[in-house]
Amino acid sequence: MSALFNFHSFLTVVLLMICTCTFLKMQFPTILEQKTGFRGFFWKAARIGERLSPWVAVGCFTMGVSIIFF
Repeated sequence: MSALFNFHSFLTVVLLMICTCTFLKMQFPTILEQKTGFRGFFWKAARIGERLSPWVAVGCFTMGVSIIFF
């Protein structure tokens, strides 16, 4: 089933995208400099990961536990 139609898979994809964009921004800051356009979407995801990192970490941990056990 596609990640767009399954809410659990959609949340997993969103969390992975936020974590990946945040990691890339920390390692290579010049990649996500543009705040508009297509790259601006990834810049916003990285900003969410930076500002809400405790909540994103809890979300990733919860999602990992739910994937393993359910």
